Amino acid sequence: MSENVKTTSVSVVQYIVVKLGDEQYGIDIGFIDNIVRLQRITRVPKSQPYYVGVINLRGEVVPIMSLRRRFGLEDDSYASASRIIIIRLEDQSMIGFIVDEVKEVVNIDPATVEKPAFKLDEKNASYLAGIGKNGESLISLLDIEAVVEEVKIA
Repeated sequence: MSENVKTTSVSVVQYIVVKLGDEQYGIDIGFIDNIVRLQRITRVPKSQPYYVGVINLRGEVVPIMSLRRRFGLEDDSYASASRIIIIRLEDQSMIGFIVDEVKEVVNIDPATVEKPAFKLDEKNASYLAGIGKNGESLISLLDIEAVVEEVKIA
């Protein structure tokens, strides 16, 4: 009977899987504060090109970033499935990421996460925490701190 109960110290990490174009990215659920529909974004002049503007979320001003622009992909094309993922960072500040679609929540065992074996350019490689497997599909797991790092400095 006890063979069905395995007590391992490895705990799975939950990720929200989002789509940007045809690619799937995983965001550690521990960072996610909220997921909201697209709303009016107020532009902020002279900000970084990947910084879209700000929104008012429950009385708090939240900066919004285009992950597509941040990763050097083609520009955003908003659809009914587009969402803003609100991330709460360790210092309790918030930032929003525009994504094409929120797919699902998956559990990924950290022991199965692989670092890319191929050479990525340094800038884009720093955004990636690793590659996770969910069934047959591969998910690029984002390093949230690295993605927002330059934004916080500005």
